[in-house]
Amino acid sequence: KANERMCFQGCELGGAGFIILPNLAAAWGLAKSSILTRHIRSIVRGRDITAHHRPDLVIDLYGLSEQDARERLPDVYQHVLLTVKPLRDEVRRQSYRENWWVFQEPRPEMRKSFVGLTRYIATSEVGRHRIFVFLPVLETIPDGSVMVVSSDDAFVFGVLQSRFHTTWTLQASGTLEDRPRYHNQLAFDPFPFPTDTGTHVGAIRAAAEELHAHRQKRLLAHSHLTMTGLYNVLEKLRAGTPLIPAEKDVHDTGQVSILRALHDRLDAAVAAAYGWPADLADAEIVARLVALNAERVAEEAAGRVRWLRPEFQMPRAGVARTVQGEMEVTEIAAGTLRPWPKDTPRQFIALRNALAGGPASPDHIARLFKGAPRGKKLAEMVATLAALG
Repeated sequence: KANERMCFQGCELGGAGFIILPNLAAAWGLAKSSILTRHIRSIVRGRDITAHHRPDLVIDLYGLSEQDARERLPDVYQHVLLTVKPLRDEVRRQSYRENWWVFQEPRPEMRKSFVGLTRYIATSEVGRHRIFVFLPVLETIPDGSVMVVSSDDAFVFGVLQSRFHTTWTLQASGTLEDRPRYHNQLAFDPFPFPTDTGTHVGAIRAAAEELHAHRQKRLLAHSHLTMTGLYNVLEKLRAGTPLIPAEKDVHDTGQVSILRALHDRLDAAVAAAYGWPADLADAEIVARLVALNAERVAEEAAGRVRWLRPEFQMPRAGVARTVQGEMEVTEIAAGTLRPWPKDTPRQFIALRNALAGGPASPDHIARLFKGAPRGKKLAEMVATLAALG
């Protein structure tokens, strides 16, 4: 639960007509119209993170009714009418046909999670290297090939970009062909962030900000560089493999040895936050994170949640805020317990959701709900779910 409502897949457009070139937006008066700037933004794809960011723009009419779009943005509306609607008229799902002027999957929950943020964390869903970047909220729209973490905190960014999380993701998520994937329910939701951080939070934030700034500065200075290219060379440096001339150029212009030193500094700060040695083998990292996950599951089954972004998550979970150290912890009180559903199907859904984070006893589950049965009845329901797999 500590990581719930924080990681999302980007928007599924459901029509190539939403994507436009800058010259068309300029002809519509983008530079002079405040409403256009709210509804025409840069689209970020997974390959824009790993390779070159392309200057494509995307029309995003989410939040406008069809009448509002037609009356307030007639040029944009006509373009979408001609290029998107004919395709959406042919799809099977009724909601896609009826709401043809907005994205097929506009991700409203992701948008709600952006409120109060100026930037968010993003990574390509599929990629050889697990690379996270900060992207500006107002200027960008992530598409479905991008996974989003709704935090502007360099501490969260730093832990995600550290060796500890990237090693975890290789074990937790699957692959597409030979490229690792990033899955929110497998890689992000169960990942246990360090909590006994003390002064280490500041060190992680400083290292993460410097790492992010270094990479962006090198990419902006040299158009032939890509994130994938930088990390290919970094991988060779760590392996002690000689570089060919093209890789030497990437090393020099991208200052990859500095990138390596910044990653080492970040990994050391994150290791210190966990209280672990910085030179653990990959298998030991995974084993320790799995054990820490089990500890958190037991805590949460007892009602103690170490929220990652408490000011956003806790109101949606219907719990009050209590502060303990750097990260906030919730002890779920009787007045804030979730109500136990009255009908049997919803009871099983609630029970399944309560078990989504891992094993828990019937007594622990009963403490999470107001009016939940205790003893034999709830144990039988748990046993039923177990029998169904």
